[in-house]
Amino acid sequence: MRLRSTANQRMLTQHAFERDEGTDMGSRRTGLLLGVMASAGAVHGAERMTDHTYRLADGETPPSATLDDAAWLVGSWQCEAFGERCEEAWNAPSAGSMVGLFKLFDDEEGVRFYELLLLTVDDGTLVMKVKHFNADFSAWEEKADYVSFPLVAIEPDALHFRGLSFYRRGPDAMDAWLVLKRGDESGEHLLRYWRTGTARD
Repeated sequence: MRLRSTANQRMLTQHAFERDEGTDMGSRRTGLLLGVMASAGAVHGAERMTDHTYRLADGETPPSATLDDAAWLVGSWQCEAFGERCEEAWNAPSAGSMVGLFKLFDDEEGVRFYELLLLTVDDGTLVMKVKHFNADFSAWEEKADYVSFPLVAIEPDALHFRGLSFYRRGPDAMDAWLVLKRGDESGEHLLRYWRTGTARD
């Protein structure tokens, strides 16, 4: 899959976002699901959304967590996704939050889109908030809108948000999955990360 135009990006937006009526962000679109290649076993307190993404199971509450639980995300990353290149960088925790940036691009055709990422502690648990921008820095979401991913589970080498998981493959590598939704159907796309300055494995 290759993103060739602003029209294609808009189509990606439409198919990748769904309303999440089960959270206090229910009026905001919650999609562009990033998942992780997790273990085959069940994740405590969570149930599968797809083969590699999770949501909170009925009757369960979000796990307690702090920004320290996500500290292994900090740093500069290179990435491959959709047959193209991407970059992501996370600042260290400060003033109660972590800030990240993401860019998907093609060497010949330029930037596809950007993301501004914010990780905060709300009511004792982690929430990731995301805003998307076209190559000209025009926003996908409305001015006050953003995508929200509440935490649903933590594993020793994984953070599982609702539909968004990160899985550490070592100190310098992690895997992710992107799930695009078209109506009732969805498909997963692997994103592979390695730290800037290290060899891609």
